[in-house]
Amino acid sequence: MDLPQLRALAAAVETGTLDAAARVLHVTPSAVSQRIRALEVDTGQVLLVRSRPVEPTDAGAAVLRLARQVELLVADTTAALAGVPADGSPPTVPVAVNADSLATWFLPALAPVADRVGLDARVADQEHTAALLRGGTVMAAVTADADPVPGCSASRLGAMRYRPMAAPSVVERWFPEGATSAALRRAPVVVFDRTDDLQAAYLRRRTHAVVRPPTHHVPSSADYLAAVRLGFGWGMVPDLQTGPDDRLVELDPGGAVDVVLWWQQWKLRSPSLDLVADAVRTAARAALT
Repeated sequence: MDLPQLRALAAAVETGTLDAAARVLHVTPSAVSQRIRALEVDTGQVLLVRSRPVEPTDAGAAVLRLARQVELLVADTTAALAGVPADGSPPTVPVAVNADSLATWFLPALAPVADRVGLDARVADQEHTAALLRGGTVMAAVTADADPVPGCSASRLGAMRYRPMAAPSVVERWFPEGATSAALRRAPVVVFDRTDDLQAAYLRRRTHAVVRPPTHHVPSSADYLAAVRLGFGWGMVPDLQTGPDDRLVELDPGGAVDVVLWWQQWKLRSPSLDLVADAVRTAARAALT
Protein backbone atom coordinates (compact mmCIF):
# COMPACT_ATOMS: atom_id res chain seq x y z
CA MET A 1 0.00 0.00 0.00
CA ASP A 2 1.34 3.35 -1.08
CA LEU A 3 1.67 6.15 1.51
CA PRO A 4 0.12 8.84 -0.75
CA GLN A 5 -2.79 6.48 -1.40
CA LEU A 6 -3.38 5.99 2.33
CA ARG A 7 -3.16 9.75 2.89
CA ALA A 8 -5.70 10.34 0.13
CA LEU A 9 -8.18 7.94 1.79
CA ALA A 10 -7.67 9.51 5.22
CA ALA A 11 -8.03 13.05 3.86
CA ALA A 12 -11.21 12.16 1.97
CA VAL A 13 -12.86 10.71 5.08
CA GLU A 14 -11.57 13.57 7.24
CA THR A 15 -12.84 16.37 4.98
CA GLY A 16 -15.92 14.64 3.56
CA THR A 17 -15.27 15.20 -0.14
CA LEU A 18 -12.57 14.47 -2.70
CA ASP A 19 -12.39 18.16 -3.60
CA ALA A 20 -11.69 19.16 0.00
CA ALA A 21 -9.16 16.35 0.34
CA ALA A 22 -7.39 17.64 -2.76
CA ARG A 23 -7.07 21.09 -1.20
CA VAL A 24 -5.59 19.60 1.98
CA LEU A 25 -3.11 17.47 0.03
CA HIS A 26 -2.32 20.24 -2.53
CA VAL A 27 -3.16 18.01 -5.50
CA THR A 28 -6.05 17.84 -7.96
CA PRO A 29 -9.34 16.07 -7.17
CA SER A 30 -8.54 13.73 -10.03
CA ALA A 31 -5.28 12.75 -8.32
CA VAL A 32 -7.11 12.00 -5.07
CA SER A 33 -9.67 9.89 -6.92
CA GLN A 34 -6.95 7.99 -8.79
CA ARG A 35 -5.04 7.25 -5.59
CA ILE A 36 -8.11 5.94 -3.80
CA ARG A 37 -9.10 3.90 -6.84
CA ALA A 38 -5.58 2.41 -7.02
CA LEU A 39 -5.84 1.51 -3.33
CA GLU A 40 -9.17 -0.21 -4.00
CA VAL A 41 -7.63 -2.15 -6.87
CA ASP A 42 -4.67 -3.20 -4.69
CA THR A 43 -6.91 -4.35 -1.83
CA GLY A 44 -9.62 -5.80 -4.07
CA GLN A 45 -12.24 -3.99 -2.00
CA VAL A 46 -14.48 -0.95 -2.35
CA LEU A 47 -13.16 1.34 0.37
CA LEU A 48 -15.24 4.48 -0.01
CA VAL A 49 -18.91 5.23 -0.61
CA ARG A 50 -18.90 8.28 -2.86
CA SER A 51 -21.70 10.07 -1.03
CA ARG A 52 -21.73 13.55 0.51
CA PRO A 53 -19.96 13.32 2.83
CA VAL A 54 -18.01 10.28 1.70
CA GLU A 55 -18.19 7.30 4.04
CA PRO A 56 -15.76 4.40 4.46
CA THR A 57 -17.08 0.91 3.90
CA ASP A 58 -16.26 -1.80 6.46
CA ALA A 59 -13.15 -2.61 4.45
CA GLY A 60 -12.41 1.10 4.15
CA ALA A 61 -12.58 1.50 7.92
CA ALA A 62 -9.91 -1.20 8.30
CA VAL A 63 -7.63 0.52 5.78
CA LEU A 64 -8.39 3.89 7.36
CA ARG A 65 -7.11 2.58 10.69
CA LEU A 66 -3.90 1.56 8.93
CA ALA A 67 -3.65 5.00 7.31
CA ARG A 68 -4.02 6.71 10.70
CA GLN A 69 -1.43 4.44 12.26
CA VAL A 70 1.07 5.02 9.45
CA GLU A 71 0.45 8.77 9.60
CA LEU A 72 1.18 8.85 13.34
CA LEU A 73 4.28 6.65 13.03
CA VAL A 74 5.65 8.84 10.23
CA ALA A 75 5.09 11.95 12.37
CA ASP A 76 6.72 10.32 15.41
CA THR A 77 9.72 9.20 13.37
CA THR A 78 10.12 12.60 11.72
CA ALA A 79 10.00 14.29 15.11
CA ALA A 80 12.59 11.85 16.49
CA LEU A 81 14.95 12.48 13.58
CA ALA A 82 14.54 16.23 13.18
CA GLY A 83 13.21 17.35 16.55
CA VAL A 84 9.95 18.58 14.99
CA PRO A 85 7.96 17.58 11.88
CA ALA A 86 8.80 19.32 8.62
CA ASP A 87 5.84 21.70 8.92
CA GLY A 88 6.73 22.59 12.52
CA SER A 89 3.60 21.05 14.05
CA PRO A 90 3.57 18.22 16.61
CA PRO A 91 2.01 14.83 15.78
CA THR A 92 -1.79 14.90 16.02
CA VAL A 93 -3.76 12.29 17.96
CA PRO A 94 -7.52 12.20 17.26
CA VAL A 95 -9.45 11.20 20.39
CA ALA A 96 -13.17 10.65 21.00
CA VAL A 97 -14.41 11.96 24.36
CA ASN A 98 -17.78 12.57 25.97
CA ALA A 99 -18.82 16.20 26.46
CA ASP A 100 -18.88 16.09 30.28
CA SER A 101 -15.31 14.78 30.46
CA LEU A 102 -14.19 17.39 27.93
CA ALA A 103 -15.80 20.14 30.01
CA THR A 104 -14.27 19.02 33.31
CA TRP A 105 -11.13 16.89 33.65
CA PHE A 106 -10.02 15.96 30.12
CA LEU A 107 -8.56 19.24 28.84
CA PRO A 108 -6.58 19.91 32.04
CA ALA A 109 -5.20 16.38 31.65
CA LEU A 110 -3.67 17.17 28.25
CA ALA A 111 -2.60 20.76 28.93
CA PRO A 112 0.88 19.70 30.18
CA VAL A 113 1.60 17.85 26.91
CA ALA A 114 -0.07 20.29 24.50
CA ASP A 115 3.29 21.52 23.18
CA ARG A 116 4.34 17.97 22.24
CA VAL A 117 1.19 16.50 20.71
CA GLY A 118 -1.76 17.96 18.81
CA LEU A 119 -5.23 17.14 20.12
CA ASP A 120 -8.07 16.45 17.69
CA ALA A 121 -11.06 15.96 20.01
CA ARG A 122 -14.24 14.39 18.65
CA VAL A 123 -17.21 14.77 20.99
CA ALA A 124 -19.73 11.96 21.34
CA ASP A 125 -21.77 10.38 24.11
CA GLN A 126 -19.69 7.96 26.19
CA GLU A 127 -21.95 5.14 24.94
CA HIS A 128 -21.00 5.92 21.32
CA THR A 129 -17.33 7.01 21.35
CA ALA A 130 -16.18 3.42 20.75
CA ALA A 131 -17.92 3.50 17.37
CA LEU A 132 -15.54 6.27 16.24
CA LEU A 133 -12.64 4.10 17.36
CA ARG A 134 -14.04 1.08 15.54
CA GLY A 135 -14.47 3.09 12.35
CA GLY A 136 -10.89 4.35 12.37
CA THR A 137 -11.88 7.99 12.86
CA VAL A 138 -9.95 8.24 16.14
CA MET A 139 -6.98 6.46 17.68
CA ALA A 140 -8.28 6.47 21.26
CA ALA A 141 -11.51 7.07 23.12
CA VAL A 142 -12.97 7.78 26.53
CA THR A 143 -15.87 5.35 26.49
CA ALA A 144 -18.37 3.52 28.66
CA ASP A 145 -17.67 0.33 26.70
CA ALA A 146 -15.40 -2.05 28.64
CA ASP A 147 -15.12 -4.56 25.78
CA PRO A 148 -12.07 -3.67 23.68
CA VAL A 149 -12.66 -2.79 20.06
CA PRO A 150 -10.73 -5.27 17.86
CA GLY A 151 -7.11 -4.17 17.69
CA CYS A 152 -7.43 -2.01 20.82
CA SER A 153 -6.64 -2.25 24.51
CA ALA A 154 -8.97 -1.07 27.29
CA SER A 155 -8.18 0.18 30.80
CA ARG A 156 -10.54 1.47 33.48
CA LEU A 157 -10.30 5.22 34.16
CA GLY A 158 -12.84 5.58 36.95
CA ALA A 159 -16.43 6.74 37.32
CA MET A 160 -18.17 10.08 36.85
CA ARG A 161 -20.92 10.46 39.43
CA TYR A 162 -24.17 12.10 38.33
CA ARG A 163 -26.97 13.28 40.64
CA PRO A 164 -30.54 14.38 39.86
CA MET A 165 -30.39 18.12 40.44
CA ALA A 166 -32.76 21.07 40.01
CA ALA A 167 -33.01 24.77 40.68
CA PRO A 168 -34.90 25.78 43.86
CA SER A 169 -37.77 27.15 41.76
CA VAL A 170 -38.19 23.77 40.03
CA VAL A 171 -38.16 21.94 43.36
CA GLU A 172 -40.76 24.30 44.79
CA ARG A 173 -43.10 23.96 41.82
CA TRP A 174 -42.74 20.33 40.81
CA PHE A 175 -41.29 18.48 43.80
CA PRO A 176 -42.95 19.88 46.96
CA GLU A 177 -43.10 16.34 48.36
CA GLY A 178 -39.75 15.20 46.96
CA ALA A 179 -38.83 13.11 43.93
CA THR A 180 -41.94 10.94 43.97
CA SER A 181 -42.91 8.81 41.01
CA ALA A 182 -45.91 11.05 40.36
CA ALA A 183 -43.78 14.19 40.36
CA LEU A 184 -41.13 12.66 38.08
CA ARG A 185 -43.81 11.72 35.56
CA ARG A 186 -44.90 15.38 35.26
CA ALA A 187 -41.82 17.49 35.91
CA PRO A 188 -39.84 18.80 32.89
CA VAL A 189 -36.40 17.29 32.39
CA VAL A 190 -33.27 18.56 30.62
CA VAL A 191 -31.55 16.00 28.37
CA PHE A 192 -28.19 16.49 26.67
CA ASP A 193 -29.21 15.07 23.28
CA ARG A 194 -31.20 12.23 21.80
CA THR A 195 -28.49 9.67 22.59
CA ASP A 196 -28.36 10.66 26.28
CA ASP A 197 -30.00 7.89 28.34
CA LEU A 198 -28.99 9.01 31.85
CA GLN A 199 -32.24 10.73 32.71
CA ALA A 200 -34.38 8.01 31.12
CA ALA A 201 -32.49 5.29 33.01
CA TYR A 202 -33.00 7.14 36.31
CA LEU A 203 -36.71 7.57 35.57
CA ARG A 204 -37.13 3.87 34.75
CA ARG A 205 -35.42 2.93 38.00
CA ARG A 206 -37.49 5.30 40.13
CA THR A 207 -40.89 4.90 38.48
CA HIS A 208 -40.57 1.27 37.27
CA ALA A 209 -42.06 2.40 33.98
CA VAL A 210 -41.20 4.13 30.73
CA VAL A 211 -42.31 7.73 31.22
CA ARG A 212 -42.11 10.68 28.85
CA PRO A 213 -42.15 13.96 30.76
CA PRO A 214 -41.74 17.33 28.99
CA THR A 215 -38.16 17.39 27.70
CA HIS A 216 -35.63 20.07 26.77
CA HIS A 217 -32.59 19.07 24.67
CA VAL A 218 -29.41 21.10 25.26
CA PRO A 219 -26.40 19.49 23.49
CA SER A 220 -23.61 21.41 25.23
CA SER A 221 -22.17 20.49 28.60
CA ALA A 222 -21.86 24.06 29.90
CA ASP A 223 -25.22 25.11 28.45
CA TYR A 224 -26.87 21.97 29.81
CA LEU A 225 -25.80 22.96 33.31
CA ALA A 226 -26.97 26.52 32.65
CA ALA A 227 -30.40 25.25 31.59
CA VAL A 228 -30.77 23.26 34.81
CA ARG A 229 -29.68 26.27 36.86
CA LEU A 230 -32.14 28.52 35.01
CA GLY A 231 -35.03 26.23 35.89
CA PHE A 232 -35.83 24.61 32.55
CA GLY A 233 -36.18 21.34 34.44
CA TRP A 234 -34.22 18.81 36.47
CA GLY A 235 -31.28 16.88 35.09
CA MET A 236 -28.47 14.46 35.90
CA VAL A 237 -25.51 16.71 36.69
CA PRO A 238 -21.95 15.43 37.27
CA ASP A 239 -20.35 16.16 40.63
CA LEU A 240 -17.35 17.61 38.80
CA GLN A 241 -19.52 20.49 37.52
CA THR A 242 -20.98 21.52 40.87
CA GLY A 243 -19.51 22.81 44.11
CA PRO A 244 -20.51 23.62 47.69
CA ASP A 245 -21.68 27.10 46.68
CA ASP A 246 -23.93 25.86 43.90
CA ARG A 247 -27.60 26.63 44.56
CA LEU A 248 -28.82 23.50 42.81
CA VAL A 249 -30.83 21.11 44.96
CA GLU A 250 -30.29 17.35 44.94
CA LEU A 251 -33.68 15.80 44.30
CA ASP A 252 -32.93 12.27 45.43
CA PRO A 253 -29.95 11.71 47.79
CA GLY A 254 -30.04 8.02 46.94
CA GLY A 255 -30.34 8.56 43.21
CA ALA A 256 -26.71 9.05 42.23
CA VAL A 257 -25.59 7.22 39.09
CA ASP A 258 -21.96 6.26 38.46
CA VAL A 259 -20.91 6.11 34.81
CA VAL A 260 -17.73 4.04 34.56
CA LEU A 261 -15.35 5.33 31.91
CA TRP A 262 -12.71 3.34 30.06
CA TRP A 263 -9.73 4.35 27.97
CA GLN A 264 -9.50 2.41 24.73
CA GLN A 265 -6.66 2.92 22.27
CA TRP A 266 -5.09 1.20 19.32
CA LYS A 267 -2.44 -1.40 20.11
CA LEU A 268 0.21 0.76 18.49
CA ARG A 269 3.59 1.63 19.96
CA SER A 270 3.70 5.38 19.41
CA PRO A 271 5.40 7.94 21.67
CA SER A 272 2.65 10.48 20.90
CA LEU A 273 -0.21 8.09 21.67
CA ASP A 274 1.55 6.86 24.82
CA LEU A 275 2.05 10.47 25.94
CA VAL A 276 -1.67 11.18 25.62
CA ALA A 277 -2.64 7.91 27.32
CA ASP A 278 -0.35 8.50 30.30
CA ALA A 279 -1.66 12.04 30.76
CA VAL A 280 -5.29 10.90 30.59
CA ARG A 281 -4.81 8.04 33.05
CA THR A 282 -2.97 10.26 35.53
CA ALA A 283 -5.70 12.92 35.48
CA ALA A 284 -8.48 10.34 35.68
CA ARG A 285 -7.01 8.82 38.85
CA ALA A 286 -7.20 12.24 40.49
CA ALA A 287 -10.60 13.38 39.16
CA LEU A 288 -12.79 10.29 38.94
CA THR A 289 -14.12 8.02 41.65
